[in-house]
Amino acid sequence: MLKWDDTPSVSAMRCSRAWVEVNLDAVYHNVCLFRGLLRPTTELMAVVKADAYGHGAVAVAQTALAAGATWLGVATVPEGIELRQAGINAPILVMGALHHAEEVRALARWQLQPTIVTPKQALVFAEALSDACLPLPVHIKLDTGMSRLGFDWQRALEFIEFVGRLPALQITSLYSHFATADDPDETEMRRQHERFESAIATLKNHNQLPAHLHLANTAATLTDANALQYDMARVGLGLYGLAPAPHLQSSLKLKPALAVKARITHIKTIPAGTGVSYGHQFIAQHPMTIAVVGIGYADGVPRQLSNQLTVLIGDRHIRQIGAITMDQLMLDVSDIHGLREGDIVTLLGNSASHQITADDWAKGIGTISWEILCGFKHRLPRIMKKKSARELYPTEDSLL
Repeated sequence: MLKWDDTPSVSAMRCSRAWVEVNLDAVYHNVCLFRGLLRPTTELMAVVKADAYGHGAVAVAQTALAAGATWLGVATVPEGIELRQAGINAPILVMGALHHAEEVRALARWQLQPTIVTPKQALVFAEALSDACLPLPVHIKLDTGMSRLGFDWQRALEFIEFVGRLPALQITSLYSHFATADDPDETEMRRQHERFESAIATLKNHNQLPAHLHLANTAATLTDANALQYDMARVGLGLYGLAPAPHLQSSLKLKPALAVKARITHIKTIPAGTGVSYGHQFIAQHPMTIAVVGIGYADGVPRQLSNQLTVLIGDRHIRQIGAITMDQLMLDVSDIHGLREGDIVTLLGNSASHQITADDWAKGIGTISWEILCGFKHRLPRIMKKKSARELYPTEDSLL
């Protein structure tokens, strides 16, 4: 009978089935590559919203800052608070639209910088901060063609003047967001850029131009040198080692930072004619050996990949068979000898000579790599891999 002290730790048990490995060296490498595209005076914002696209926001943010990023971008106030509670002091832009006084006060308390997109929103901020000793830095976002968040670019002067009259707010920057920067046809991207420039010119003529401007996302950083003339570039997907479109994959030698691995939990043989998994979407045409792997769609492996997915065992591609289930999936391992329960399967990541990426999965089901990366659930523990802290993140003492 197990005593309490003999019981395996929950954290150890969570890693016994399936997990996500995050290569922080790859993140560091990717940030350095993007920094190399920018002028020395152009800052780099590392976008770490959605838990750093599923990679782990705190560890990725620390790595990105060590590699030369100077700003962090999040979508929500709690995401920003998590970084502050981890001891991160870099400026943090909250890119989502906020409308509640509690959120505004939390922004001020944790020194987060919000995005303002409407006069009504600005008034909520001003009222919530009416007793503040210092004005809150805010960023004005214009809609130049994304049709998501942002004030009409043609009315930029009106909006800037309105927000500028509110004593509780201090305008720090003006920005916008590209809708089609990853499209080989750059017509719409150029149109958005021209609109942003037009707004800038109007504001400059009326002496209302904010101190800082930023426009480029990952795709524009790779393709549009004109978008890099401003004060900052906001890099998201590229930080994690993936290009936002196939034609951009050769632009930089990015390294994917995320791997997904799981263990074989059961091995069995089945005769010809046997159906596999729910709905018998796969029928064995001959006797087969199958391996059950402890990961499924509740962990973030899309069910749409059923009977399309391939994984790596060692350096061999192995096909998945039958419907992917909530917690498990099955592989055809008939041609592999010596497998045992507990052996590791790589669903995303590298072997000696092969690689499977989120792009591969996305193509198979008609989605985008962003969705794949953000889909891995938190019952999959994140294991951070990096060099020694002194080697990867030189401190002031180590540089003496």
